[in-house]
Amino acid sequence: MSTRRLFLTQTAAAASAVAVPLVAGAQPRAVKIGVLHPVTGALAFSGSQCRQGALMAIEDINKAGGIKSLGGAKIEALLGDAQSTPQAGTAEVEKMNEAGVAAVLGAYASAICLATTQAAAKYNLPHVVDVGVADQIVERGLKNTFRFGPGYKKCAEIAVANLHVLNTAAGKPARTVMIVHEESLFGTGTANLLARELPGYGYEVKEVIKHANPTRDFNNIVLRMKAVNPDIVIPANYYNEYALLVRTMQQQKVTPKAIYSVLGGAASSYKFVKEFPDAANGIIDCNHWFNPKDKRSAELRKRVEAKNLFYTYEIFNTYTAMMLLADAINRAKSADRAAITAALEASTFSDHFMPYGPTKFVNGQNTGAQPLMTQVAKNDIKVIVPREYREIEPVFPLRA
Repeated sequence: MSTRRLFLTQTAAAASAVAVPLVAGAQPRAVKIGVLHPVTGALAFSGSQCRQGALMAIEDINKAGGIKSLGGAKIEALLGDAQSTPQAGTAEVEKMNEAGVAAVLGAYASAICLATTQAAAKYNLPHVVDVGVADQIVERGLKNTFRFGPGYKKCAEIAVANLHVLNTAAGKPARTVMIVHEESLFGTGTANLLARELPGYGYEVKEVIKHANPTRDFNNIVLRMKAVNPDIVIPANYYNEYALLVRTMQQQKVTPKAIYSVLGGAASSYKFVKEFPDAANGIIDCNHWFNPKDKRSAELRKRVEAKNLFYTYEIFNTYTAMMLLADAINRAKSADRAAITAALEASTFSDHFMPYGPTKFVNGQNTGAQPLMTQVAKNDIKVIVPREYREIEPVFPLRA
């Protein structure tokens, strides 16, 4: 019996010795991240661009060794379609929570982000906002919500201040403004901020016109524009409506002194510039933009264009937001939601190509984020303000 016991003990020890290296060499469990965007419906183009940005970031993170503090754990994307509505976005968050995601990235449109961050908060699920600019998203005290880019209040303030500088330098040829905006949280909020800020700089806001989203006919709005005859037209719309509005202005020969966008859905888009170069020429925009002096932004652009995609703000905003999230997971050394939230709160993430100062979240908003001012010139988009990122001198007014 004692000989048999010894044999069994030795056999078990040998089996254990063999098993240890197998366990040690096993691939660590993947970290599931919900990637949530409107990839069908009215916002499908922008949502699909966001998804591409997220997936390219995940590809780069995994190729570089995954989450190193978790033994090289890979990030696994759980894709969700918000279908261009807040309700569908909320339903997707519920599914993602049940699937055990560690965090959610998304969801492009402000109204959708407002709903998805609230839904995620019920489960203490970290939610990184990639694009949504409405400041209400980060003003509700939700501990799970973090926005890497700037909100529309900061964008509007910078845009109006820079408009005044450009206009003053040109001898103040522009005095009247018309604002045309889409009706959702993004467009309405941006228009309200602009209408409040502009009079303080001496501009008369002649009219603020709201339109449905989607809208497929801007003839009546442009006829009204022709009657009002503003010096500056400020559109605040998503891509399709922005492009159609400006093209309709061109068709009806409405030529204000400047089209000056704030978060214009098409103004800073290579897609718009390529498809409608004459309509796009000279447009100034205050929007999300990359640091043109960082070679990594040019390298990513080449990869995006190799996929026959346009290098739009949706792609590079979501790409860098995913990098921020991965950095937080690495520092948390855990896929635990509370640990990731704490790591995001303490983030000083700087390994990116956006023109931001040090990352510092205050009530979920990165206070180091800023937009850049761009202008379409010679079928390209170039930075004009601030000076440290300037590629060309601004042309204002475009039309005397």
